[in-house]
Amino acid sequence: MALFPAFAGAAQPGEPPAGSSEGSSRDLDWLSNPSFSAEDALLLHQRSTEVANLIPEKSPLIRTSSRSELSEESDTDESLKQTSKKRKKKKKKHHHSKKTKKKTKGDSSSSESEVDTKHIKDRGSGKSSEKEAAANLGKKASGVASSHSIWLDDIQEPREDTFRIDKKPDPANWAYKSLYRGDIARYKRKGDSCLGIDAKKQCITWDSSASKKKQAQSRPERYFTKCNVKMLNTDGILVCNKNSPSDPPAFIPVSQVEADDSSDTTEVNPLGIYDPSTTVWLQGKGCKSADSESVNTQQTVQEPGISMNSVLMTKVEEYNKKVRENPRDINAWMEFIAFQDELMRGPSPYASTGEQELRRKSLKLVLEKKLAILERAIESNPSNVDLKLARLKLCTEFWEPPAVIKEWQKLIFLHPNNPEMWKKYLLFCQSQFTTFSVSKINSLYGKCLTTLAAVQDGSMVSHPLLPGTEEAMLAIFIQQCHFLRQAGHSEKAVSLFQALIDFTFFKPDSVKDLPTRGQVEFFEPFWDSGEPRIGEKGARGWKAWMHQQEKGGWVVLKPDDEDEEDIDEDQEIKDKTLPKWHIWLDIEYSREARHWLPWRPDKTKKETEEDCEDPERQVLFDDLGPSLIRLSNPKLQHQLLYSFLQFLGVPCTSKLFPSSLYIAMDENNIFDSVLYDDKPLTSVDFPLSGFNSIGHMDTMPRGRHQIGHYREGEEFIQNVFQVLSQIFTGKEKSNLAICWLQYEISKVIQCLQAKKKKKLKAQGRKSKKLAKNFLKAPDNRNNLSLWKLYAYLEWLLGNTDDSRKVFDTALCTAGTGGLKSAQLCSLSLLYAQLEVELLESLEGAVTSRAVHILTKLTENGPFVPYSGQVSPVNVLKARKTYEHALQDYLSKAADSDQGQANDSDQLVNLVGCYALFQYLTVGIDAAVLIYTQASEKLEVSGSQKCENTGENFGVLNFPTALEAVTLLHTNLLRFHMKISVYPLNPLREALAEALKRYPSNQSLWRSYIHIQRKSHCASKARRFFDSVTRSTNSLEPWLFAIQAEQMRKKLTEKVQRAEVGEIHCTIPETGLTNRIVALFEHAVQSENGTHCPLLWRMYLNFMASLGKKEKSKGLFYKALQNCPWAKVLYMDAVEYFPEDLQETLDLMTEKELRVRVPMEELDLLLEI
Repeated sequence: MALFPAFAGAAQPGEPPAGSSEGSSRDLDWLSNPSFSAEDALLLHQRSTEVANLIPEKSPLIRTSSRSELSEESDTDESLKQTSKKRKKKKKKHHHSKKTKKKTKGDSSSSESEVDTKHIKDRGSGKSSEKEAAANLGKKASGVASSHSIWLDDIQEPREDTFRIDKKPDPANWAYKSLYRGDIARYKRKGDSCLGIDAKKQCITWDSSASKKKQAQSRPERYFTKCNVKMLNTDGILVCNKNSPSDPPAFIPVSQVEADDSSDTTEVNPLGIYDPSTTVWLQGKGCKSADSESVNTQQTVQEPGISMNSVLMTKVEEYNKKVRENPRDINAWMEFIAFQDELMRGPSPYASTGEQELRRKSLKLVLEKKLAILERAIESNPSNVDLKLARLKLCTEFWEPPAVIKEWQKLIFLHPNNPEMWKKYLLFCQSQFTTFSVSKINSLYGKCLTTLAAVQDGSMVSHPLLPGTEEAMLAIFIQQCHFLRQAGHSEKAVSLFQALIDFTFFKPDSVKDLPTRGQVEFFEPFWDSGEPRIGEKGARGWKAWMHQQEKGGWVVLKPDDEDEEDIDEDQEIKDKTLPKWHIWLDIEYSREARHWLPWRPDKTKKETEEDCEDPERQVLFDDLGPSLIRLSNPKLQHQLLYSFLQFLGVPCTSKLFPSSLYIAMDENNIFDSVLYDDKPLTSVDFPLSGFNSIGHMDTMPRGRHQIGHYREGEEFIQNVFQVLSQIFTGKEKSNLAICWLQYEISKVIQCLQAKKKKKLKAQGRKSKKLAKNFLKAPDNRNNLSLWKLYAYLEWLLGNTDDSRKVFDTALCTAGTGGLKSAQLCSLSLLYAQLEVELLESLEGAVTSRAVHILTKLTENGPFVPYSGQVSPVNVLKARKTYEHALQDYLSKAADSDQGQANDSDQLVNLVGCYALFQYLTVGIDAAVLIYTQASEKLEVSGSQKCENTGENFGVLNFPTALEAVTLLHTNLLRFHMKISVYPLNPLREALAEALKRYPSNQSLWRSYIHIQRKSHCASKARRFFDSVTRSTNSLEPWLFAIQAEQMRKKLTEKVQRAEVGEIHCTIPETGLTNRIVALFEHAVQSENGTHCPLLWRMYLNFMASLGKKEKSKGLFYKALQNCPWAKVLYMDAVEYFPEDLQETLDLMTEKELRVRVPMEELDLLLEI
């Protein structure tokens, strides 16, 4: 039996065939394979032995490879490896150096013997086989390469078809799904077709990465790419004809040439819209001047860069000439500085013609150039303050805060009498987070007011008193009080107001001639004596105390027994299961609301200063003495009073000064509209919103906008009113009574909104009692303003019949003033508006009570209560009377150079009554016509008065006549749209015109976003907001633009989240989130928005509502960099980031903000 049964039938040389034995073949039948061919196996075996015998023994040029070297790449493959990556070459460099190095004969022979022992079993001993192999060497070159790797250097005559076969398996092919990309041959495909397919029926799509890369490279660039943004920032190139004069026109004129043969061109130009050259071309005729036009076009294409550079060079030369010839012209220097931005956007005018300048448009480069120009300007104008302020503003961009503060101090030292510079210096120091602390800024306010008081007294001889210094001192004082309120030091702010009111209105005559610091020294003993101050029971003032001291002794008043009842305070921690940060916010808010009054020891209870649990509630004279100033102007004195009332939360007509308006704005109640939808004609708009009153400091998500205080606070406000009423007489006393009654009405309206019936009933009784007590006074019996508020109070409480009786009584006792009485017109207008709001349609409007009221107003006779329909004759007479009276007042307003407040109020009330009368008797178009005529007249007269405006104190800043007329106009349109069908466009246009003129009017903005929220398309409103924000520095357009987008986003989310099945949303989101973020970013970069706490609070609240915690935290620290004094920002952060409660409280303590509940005390309260 053979060793290899497959070769059993093959005969070896010199041996008999194996198949001769039949018995053996039968024995091997079980091993037979019918499909196996013995001849093929024999042929393969012979071929392998022949190949092994082809290699001569003594060939020094040919070397066989070892088994390990067979797996390496041969040099025949190096041409393909040239295209591989360099890192592969470096990795295999060591192996290739070993291969290419030639070896000695001994080495080659040893390698030969190894290969022979492993791969060749039988070489044969005869020389014939060697000769045969040598003869067949050239013919079997391919076979040699298939079995062994031969180096190309070792072959004498290399062939082109030499190749190798690598039989060593790669284990990676079993582990991965495909071959290694480096082992796959690369090729380039020519075309997208394939040979052998039918192009009509078959198609092949090649999907390769190269084609994708080409498509990606060929995509057009978007507008926001770096190249396109650079192109958009450059100014356009002026196109002009070479024959035109040197100055290019502002636009390209379009020449209108009439064709002579118009009858012939009607077929190709039926509408007459083509120019003559186009018409000739449409007729198939050539243009004669085509060649010359092409030449001119080429010339104009080549000239833009040169013309642009020439324009910039001309401007630079003009500015240099201006400032060289007239270095005292400050406006020219400022324009030259502003021109640097335009110069840096365009190409450099100093580059050569064929040179392309590559410069980095960095902000620092522009700032340094502006700074150099400013320093030149200051050298020519060393005493100019505007240039120095502009230089400091630039230095803030790239200097460190300590260096900037030193520059500010130098500037203040040189100009201590400039109040505007002091305001900017205070704002700068107040907004520097790194150097900020409450005590440091408060002492800085005191230093400022002390210095300005010395200038006012004349004791600082080196610097004169500038105009408007006294007004600026009051503005800085009020700003200091709001700063302390926002920092949480409410007691110090209230004490400042108490001290200055006592120092101004109760000053003894013996010290009036002394300078301010001398008066303060006399005032300090009174303040430290422990006597009652303004707002405290039994307060009589500094003058009475001084007079009593001169007589000898002071009468000690015994307190009433009924007032000794302790106030039952609620338990501070109501639920200990709440999170720690939640409990801290609740206690902090509660103590802020209860403990805003300064603590003073009660002598009747034998209390001393050591009995105070919280030393921060005590206010020392050193904290407020430097801030006391002398106010001699009566208007400024009155503004001080109304600012204090507004500070306490009493709605009055006082407004803050523009310098401190947005710094003090920290509450989002500017978007609240009281009774807005229910009663459009008489909706209540508080004159000053956007500010937290004293004692109300809550987080933005909670938003508890409350009016009123606890018992101690309400008693304090009542005492303030009582003390101030003793000072004034006449009109000022009446105004105080009106403010007090408005405060009570605002609390009634709050109860109506909250739908608290029990509290509303109690508040109503209290308010009516106060109104009746006012009207019982002899001075107020004929005061129609108080009668109007009392009747309106009854109407709000739901007592319509009682309110009508009060109105009728007031009109009967008013006399026969008619249209000439401003108070009578105002009373009749409110009465008529309330009656009109009861109407459901205009069908029976002519017979309504409102027409009777407005008709009786025109008659000079006594008022008769409503008994029935007014006769048509009386209606016609009333219309004529209204028309003549309106013309007379409009002509008087146009002729008078300086209109009185009483005349403007009378005009507004007259226009309102006449328009409402026309609305009820004729229609809405007649009423709109009245408002339009009045607005046009007032606009002309208002523009003339603006040129001659003198002092603007901001005291009792009633809205101007035109502003009030616009409000009446829009309210009437809103009411008409409520009860009938009317287009929205007239109201939108009226609001748009008014807002362009008064961009800071919050009432108009509330109306605008109210009507825009119902509109599907927001593009028109967005364009309007954009135009207004570009044309004004007011912050209200930014705030209301953001509010409008947020309302739209809430509406979209409400529709998308409604559980009513499938919803096809018609209001797409369209990137509202990104739009709102962009609006916030632009707003906080504006001049007034950078230091507005309300804007930062809204921004932080929006980012937190999106769930972006990390970005919100970064935004919080960015807000602190600009408003580090706002305690509400820290309280918001406690709610948004409760895990950082301790860190936030430590930061508040470091900056000396008021923390009423330290963490240690909270831990003790939780343990109890």
